[in-house]
Amino acid sequence: MERITVLLAEDHTIVREGLRALLNAQSDIAVVGEAQTGRQAVQLAKRLRPDVVVMDIAMPLLNGLEATRQILKAIPAARVLILSGYSDDEYVRQAVTLGAVGYLLKQTSADFLSKAIREVQKGNTFFSPPIAHRLHGLYLESPDECGVLKKKRATLSSREVEVLQLIAEGRANKQIATELGISIKTVEKHRQHLMGKLDLHDTAGLTRYAIAAGIIESRVQMTIL
Repeated sequence: MERITVLLAEDHTIVREGLRALLNAQSDIAVVGEAQTGRQAVQLAKRLRPDVVVMDIAMPLLNGLEATRQILKAIPAARVLILSGYSDDEYVRQAVTLGAVGYLLKQTSADFLSKAIREVQKGNTFFSPPIAHRLHGLYLESPDECGVLKKKRATLSSREVEVLQLIAEGRANKQIATELGISIKTVEKHRQHLMGKLDLHDTAGLTRYAIAAGIIESRVQMTIL
């Protein structure tokens, strides 16, 4: 029997190792790669082309939502399943808008996660019951809202989102340039374009926007403002 190949994207080593052990114990599932940053998840997805990507949202360097967008742009056939401790409506909306086909909370049991992987690999969607209930309500209340959100996020390129997250994480221009393999001058241009597009005028404003847009966690923001 051909096994479902899975890429795990989770920045906490102990959680990732636990997930790997639980999933590899299933006869029809094989973990073929592990990523501890969003950028690494994108790189591994392109190289390994797994059936399913289990993605955390709170990832360093590149958050799980932007990583999802980049993975699905490069590999449209991939199935991204969000596994997060966050159940906020905004995170759920963004995940679905960007193409995730499932959203599970980290309180999920191993059996439930395995079932979710099997279902999304078949082409179905799969959500934790409370998420599914609230998601249905969100669409009923505002059927066009996800489209509006997608349009807003589309104003920023993938590279601009990457730069924005690194700025919000407190990286200096030189550090951002090194991380992304670009010149400091290019980083400065991206920073200027971000401020212009978003009508913001300082790093604190960019950071607040990154938090509001779900690009970075609010708990990270508290350490840099």
